[in-house]
Amino acid sequence: MIIKDIELFQLELPMERAFSTSLHTVKEAESTVIRIVSKEGLVGWGEASPSEMVTGDSNAAIQGFIEDWLKPQLLGENIENLEKITSIIQNSAIGNTSAKAAAEMAVYDLFGQQLGVPVYQFLGGYQNRLETDLTVSVSDAQEMEQDAIRAVERGFRTLKLKVGKNLQEDLERVETVRYAVSSEINIRLDANQGWQPKEAVEIIREMEELGLDLELVEQPVPAQDLTGLKFVRDNVLTPIMADESLFSPRDAIRLIKEDCCDIFNIKLMKAGGLSQALMINSVAEAAGIQCMLGCMLESKIAITAAAQLAGACRNITRLDLDAPLLLAEDPVQGGISYQGSQIELPSAPGLGITGADNLTKIN
Repeated sequence: MIIKDIELFQLELPMERAFSTSLHTVKEAESTVIRIVSKEGLVGWGEASPSEMVTGDSNAAIQGFIEDWLKPQLLGENIENLEKITSIIQNSAIGNTSAKAAAEMAVYDLFGQQLGVPVYQFLGGYQNRLETDLTVSVSDAQEMEQDAIRAVERGFRTLKLKVGKNLQEDLERVETVRYAVSSEINIRLDANQGWQPKEAVEIIREMEELGLDLELVEQPVPAQDLTGLKFVRDNVLTPIMADESLFSPRDAIRLIKEDCCDIFNIKLMKAGGLSQALMINSVAEAAGIQCMLGCMLESKIAITAAAQLAGACRNITRLDLDAPLLLAEDPVQGGISYQGSQIELPSAPGLGITGADNLTKIN
């Protein structure tokens, strides 16, 4: 199966409500959609979701890199040579992880279609039903309380609370939500690098003393401060998860060597695609560290690719793949389906994406 053409589109993703973290507030997300077309007429779908605050990627940079640099190297390549193609993608340039992730999604989609099986099956085939959390955007305590109650009523058993803006207000947010929902509901916190190490230890210890029963705290300190991350991990009982500190397999090795965290959060946009995410998970599993599969503000294209990876690997024990549920509408046809917190993987070959509306062609 030979790559004949690569097409790029822009996709606008209005949020159902403004989505806020300690880093920024988003009312509408935009992503770049890639379609790799084979000579046989099959189409592989991929998506890059830019995050200037995390990956440093913008839509313009993603589109320029794929069109001017990656596309000329991939045209004419045989999809059956998966290792060769992923090597071309990964070694094409430094960085550009979101663009690389999108290209790899489309390649894996076509490879699965060539084999006639879903991506998760040829990657390992561990399970086809998954469960995700639902993220509660940071706002005042009462609004977060109402959002949490609505999420539980929709069937979500794990909530991910965004915090990291103000210590005292963060404590009030978490207390209010915890007392509003059943003790059987898991609560995860994501500070998005919003605290300093001593602040993080102070507030997490206080939450522990109050019996708020947190499942984990994600990226409490700035991404590059691994010394601070280790300080937090060593001085609290609550498990600490690395997110923005973890992009590559090399980062995973360093985090393990320096004993900085308890859990990894893998995101395709940070890792640069399925091949690198698989490698991170393998490194983690060898070290006895479980992984969560997370996401940016993506449509069902990228989320389906992430879910296929999660379905393939037993060491990916947690999911934060709720982005399509935060959109006003998801224009993507096919792919995963949601039933409350449950995600079902498609049985169709590849990613199972059949189309998308509201695409604006770029090239």
